Amino acid sequence: MTVILELKEVYKSFGGVHAVEDMSFKIETGQLVGLIGPNGAGKTTIFNLITGVYDVTRGDIEFQGNSINKLKTYQAISLGIARTFQNLRLFDSSTVLENVMTAAQQPHNYSFIEAISHLGRWHKTEKIIQKESMELLERVGLADRADQKAGTLPYGLQRRLEIARACSLRPELLLLDEPAAGMNSEEVDQLNVLIRDIHKDFNLTIFLIEHHMDMVMKICPHIICMNFGAKIAEGSPDYIQAHPEVLKAYLGEE
Repeated sequence: MTVILELKEVYKSFGGVHAVEDMSFKIETGQLVGLIGPNGAGKTTIFNLITGVYDVTRGDIEFQGNSINKLKTYQAISLGIARTFQNLRLFDSSTVLENVMTAAQQPHNYSFIEAISHLGRWHKTEKIIQKESMELLERVGLADRADQKAGTLPYGLQRRLEIARACSLRPELLLLDEPAAGMNSEEVDQLNVLIRDIHKDFNLTIFLIEHHMDMVMKICPHIICMNFGAKIAEGSPDYIQAHPEVLKAYLGEE
């Protein structure tokens, strides 16, 4: 197995506050890895550092062996890193299909003139993008809602749409930031199946943050736990559940 993502002694400070401190770990190609920790542990900050939202204060982040410390978000996307967010960021007034097609244009090329004139490669490319987008919607169970406004979807389906849109970028690494947030137990179970399926069928490396512990323990063979910006444990679900520092972080002192 090759390492697709590696953090080496990464620090991130905001003023005098260390949001991330001495964070090191590796994710191998094809893994499904969970990142857990109490609220405020620094989990989303890790995702923001990987995707260029924040600059690294100290240390190094490597993607496929190359440092990405200085990359902007759009550059990280072009390398093959896609993500979803804690708070949904859909185009609410656009249709479900349009949301996916907007992102699906990233891997395709046609000129600015072709885009505004609808000439040349534009027409053929748009047909390909629409076909690919419909296939993704079918994959996540939203094909029958392709013409519905994204903002009118039930919350759980909006989460599925956000995942489909991220997948349309054809990433090699998919970051899911609390994909089950706000879902009921039935929706979480359905999401479990979806994440497992896209991980397997698309041969995706997936790194996810989640507060639903049952979900993480079920679908993630490897888990990283952090608290107060630092890693406190890393390993299998059984190892994490029994680790004294993890129990302390979630349950407090005995």
